[in-house]
Amino acid sequence: MSTVKTISCVVVDDEPLALKLLADYVNKTPFLQLRTQTTNPFEAIELIQAGGVDLLFLDIQMPELTGLQLMKVIGHKCKVILTTAYPDYALDGYEFDVIDYLLKPITFDRFLVAAHKARERLVTEPAVVIQAAPPTEPVAGYIFVKTEYKIQKIDLADILYMEGLRDYVAIHTPAGKVLTLQSMRSFQEQLPERQFMRVHKSYLVALDKIEFIERNRIVIAGQYIPVGETYQEQFQQRLNIK
Repeated sequence: MSTVKTISCVVVDDEPLALKLLADYVNKTPFLQLRTQTTNPFEAIELIQAGGVDLLFLDIQMPELTGLQLMKVIGHKCKVILTTAYPDYALDGYEFDVIDYLLKPITFDRFLVAAHKARERLVTEPAVVIQAAPPTEPVAGYIFVKTEYKIQKIDLADILYMEGLRDYVAIHTPAGKVLTLQSMRSFQEQLPERQFMRVHKSYLVALDKIEFIERNRIVIAGQYIPVGETYQEQFQQRLNIK
């Protein structure tokens, strides 16, 4: 069994007063440690995906991204306690196996009850449940990509290739391209190796979308993509080219 002495927490709420109240509650609780407090759900997602977060206090009703949508993105990366002023959301929240549901205004006594539930769950459950394995091969066949204003779902089957530009990565699909600030390395680690391959410092391709290869250049959807010198041998071995 795993043991958790201090629980690392993130608090997300679009209301500054509610955010401050929950952060104060976390700081007053000896076995909780505040990792960060934020009104930006995308900031929280990046932090949680990086690992090391045990517990998320999450507001459900937020303008950019709802709490339920955020939980779908992070999966089982950490445990969740939902907070909201709307009791109608309770049923939806419990479908995600959340630890507790706090109805605003939240008293410190009620907060402590939820915090102790979290400690019991984190102590008694195996670490593999607390922190999901690295995202090597998405079972569902899609990834979520953070764009400027939203998190967009992209089916793996729709990805033609990815192009690393100066400040962002362009994901090319038949419907157009999606721009994201996520790094090429993060996609290389996340996408299944059997379907995708890095062929250049600026390009990652879907192997099944290759139309033909001409003089160390790959053609996908009519676009010529160079194969970098350091990638040529590995690429040829992958395609059994002698």
